[in-house]
Amino acid sequence: MIQSLLALSATSTSSDALASALWVIIPIILAIILISVFLRFVPLGLWITALASGVHVGISSLIGMRLRRIPPKRLVDPLIKARKAGLDVTLPKLETHYLAGGNVDRVINALIAAQRSNIAMPFEKASAIDLAGRDVLQAVQMSVTPKVIETPIVAAIAKDGIELRAKARVTVRTNIERLVGGAGEETIIARVGEGIVTTVGSAETHKQVLENPDLISRTVLNKGLDAGTAYEILSIDIADVDVGRNVGAQLQMDQAQADLRIAQARAEERRAMAVAREQEMKASVQEMRARVIEAEAEVPKALSQALREGKLGVMDYYRMRNVIADTDMRDGIAKATAPTKPAAPKEDKK
Repeated sequence: MIQSLLALSATSTSSDALASALWVIIPIILAIILISVFLRFVPLGLWITALASGVHVGISSLIGMRLRRIPPKRLVDPLIKARKAGLDVTLPKLETHYLAGGNVDRVINALIAAQRSNIAMPFEKASAIDLAGRDVLQAVQMSVTPKVIETPIVAAIAKDGIELRAKARVTVRTNIERLVGGAGEETIIARVGEGIVTTVGSAETHKQVLENPDLISRTVLNKGLDAGTAYEILSIDIADVDVGRNVGAQLQMDQAQADLRIAQARAEERRAMAVAREQEMKASVQEMRARVIEAEAEVPKALSQALREGKLGVMDYYRMRNVIADTDMRDGIAKATAPTKPAAPKEDKK
């Protein structure tokens, strides 16, 4: 009995200890969960970093960015960088630019580079350039350090028919004011190629261009080919000019070959017409011979009719036959005494 009471008292003591332990552990777990949730929505470390950098960012602003699914670090770090550089940039502007799909860090870097280079560029202009799809930081860097664009080899033909192959190097600088809506490098290359073709094509001889390559540079610069582009052309240097084909001579040769083929075709046409005419004449001769033979066949009939009608006497007929026989004899003698043509010598076949 006593042992049962002791066991019951020990069980009740352990239950009280477990309950008291649970009352201590559960609040700790809840506190850990609440702290984790708080730190998940409130980047406390980032807030402390901004506060230490002298940039005031409200806790509510950080929580709002979390709720809007904006990484606070993407905006707070550029904001600290801008404030340290002395730029007048606010957090709502950065948030608006980020939500529009822009690159906030690149815009801030471009503004800092522009400020250091004494280039006037407000935040709105930089954000517009960035949203237009252009690299605003590279544009600012090109405004300070010009870029060299090398054109491909452009072939042009002078008036004397000689082909020249030229390659140019164009030094350009970014025009910040025309960067939004302005044409790019492809337009510059195309316009410079057009200037090369125009200059070479207007030259009387290719030697003029070879002696003065700066003719191309002057022509291109005088045309103002950078109008409507995002760049300003500083200089155009002709890197290389090579002599290509003699296109004029090749064209003349092609024309001569074409004329020769046309003349041969016309001669063949005339020959065919002559052969056809010859065959027609031969056919006409055969037709006339047939008519003569047909007429000669009517002669005996006419003689018989004349004899029957008494219009021709027998003696007259015999005299005519004697004349015909005499004529045939003379023809035979003439053919027998006519000189014969010597035969052509035969070639020896080896």
